[in-house]
Amino acid sequence: MSTTEQAAYHVLARKYRPSTFADLIGQEAMVRTLRNAFENDRIAHAFVMTGVRGVGKTTTARIIARGLNCVGPDGTGGVTIEPCGVCGPCRAIAEGRHVDVLEMDAATHTQVERMRELLASVPYRPTETRYKVYIIDEVHMLSTSAFNALLKTLEEPPEHVKFIFATTEIRKVPVTVLSRCQRFDLRRIEPEEMVRFLAGISAKEGAEVAHDALALIARAAEGSARDALSLLDQAIAHGAGETTMEQVRAMLGLADRGRVLDLFDLVMEGDAAGALAELGEQYSAGADPVSVLRDLAEITHWVSVVKISPEAADDPTIGPDERVRGRDMAARLPMRALTRMWQMLLKALEEVSTAPNAMMAAEMAIIRLTHVAELPSPEELVRRLSSQPVPPPAPGGGGAPAGAPSGGVTARGGPGGTMHAPLRGPTAVITGGAALARAPQAEDPLARYTTFEEVVALIAAKRDVKLLVDVENHLRLVSYAPGRIEFEPAGDAPPQLAAALSQKLQNWTGARWGVSITGKGGGATIAEKKAEARQDLQGRALQHPLVQAALAAFPGAEIREVRDVAALAEPDVEAYVPIDPDDVPDDWDPLDPFGEEM
Repeated sequence: MSTTEQAAYHVLARKYRPSTFADLIGQEAMVRTLRNAFENDRIAHAFVMTGVRGVGKTTTARIIARGLNCVGPDGTGGVTIEPCGVCGPCRAIAEGRHVDVLEMDAATHTQVERMRELLASVPYRPTETRYKVYIIDEVHMLSTSAFNALLKTLEEPPEHVKFIFATTEIRKVPVTVLSRCQRFDLRRIEPEEMVRFLAGISAKEGAEVAHDALALIARAAEGSARDALSLLDQAIAHGAGETTMEQVRAMLGLADRGRVLDLFDLVMEGDAAGALAELGEQYSAGADPVSVLRDLAEITHWVSVVKISPEAADDPTIGPDERVRGRDMAARLPMRALTRMWQMLLKALEEVSTAPNAMMAAEMAIIRLTHVAELPSPEELVRRLSSQPVPPPAPGGGGAPAGAPSGGVTARGGPGGTMHAPLRGPTAVITGGAALARAPQAEDPLARYTTFEEVVALIAAKRDVKLLVDVENHLRLVSYAPGRIEFEPAGDAPPQLAAALSQKLQNWTGARWGVSITGKGGGATIAEKKAEARQDLQGRALQHPLVQAALAAFPGAEIREVRDVAALAEPDVEAYVPIDPDDVPDDWDPLDPFGEEM
């Protein structure tokens, strides 16, 4: 091959770059919107394309620029969604040399000075075409000053100017810029669509690439057409004629998928020796330990999804043998074991990436995974404990078990009924001649709060005025038990009342409190009960002859407050008396509580 022919070669990602909207794959929604906008003459003055790498953001921007300025093969065409590709503007834009289409890499030109230079040419009409198009790639890399300089022009550009932005980090673009643009989110390309696309490229190149090899490339590309074409280009060169899945797997440094499934089975069976041997063989074959653990995590996720949604096994990028094994694993592995495996693999991947020796870290992770796989489930643990034989009684009758310290004894099942002795050390419970050790039970911290009124008294004793006011005015008690409160919120109750009450009671008592809200069934609030009690007391006071005589002697008088004699006899020093701010004199000094009269 001559030097000229070598220089003329283009990689597949450039050679098969889409030149029309019909060539774009996987972006039907965006193409439909742009087609309708072009046909109805509703073309926005600014566009922003966002998506992962290699899905066609910059390519779409160039296609839009060509469609805006295409003049057709005869030079009389207008704006079109299908640029001809043969006219002067189309070819110049495709080659990146058109004077009216300015493409800037924001990652290189982040400064505000470069933006000012770019905007200085905006007022001038295009030299050769209808529109002057500004394409800014990786626009999120612009500085804050550059974005600010762009805002005014972007909001009201001249009629002959169009802006097209492309970015992979849409969240870093200021919302003031996004609000001035028409946004298009380019999605990842589906695996089956990617496989068809790669098969077509392979046929055009005259290369024989196995279908399972194309599926492996599509999986590794993660929805990026550019990544897939780059890997395909490398695979064709690696295969030198016919490319197989084994060759692609070796090229990517991946372990055999079937062997990874074997390793997964060994781990889930708890076979530590077999799992380590399999990992060592894959490592000797060239597999990266990080890739092996990543494949195990991928299989764990896939089996979990198949267990919930069996149709997920019909992924076209997965071979038939793998589908059968995946369905079998999903049927026999519990979800608890799969989720535990997922969490431990995530931790293992972090350790392997930072360990001085990745293989050693991967082996330690496999050892942990195999030992955890042998742990019984809670149901199995209960069955094991229930099926164990009852230990024989200790010698000497109903005393404590041999070797146990002396202490209190509670005996049940004897002819004398139940006997209790003082408890100082560990306790033994003897039932039907069998002795089981029981730990000494601490005093229940909730025993002091048998009624809800005692809880309210605790809040008052802690001087939490806000919580006390909220409880008295907004809590309609439905049910109460020590450690459990259920209430119906009244009126404009604070939304965090239940959480605040639970947290404060737990901090004060040292025990967990469950506070729940219901929509009905609550009684009167404490404030309503107090108001009703005051009204009842005032009504009984009005019936008293002395009060009636006083009201008759003083026309227009009214009863402001009725006090109970018993309450006056035992004043509550903890009572909180609110002060009306209007009653405080303007010259009151908080540092002189006794006042000048004292």
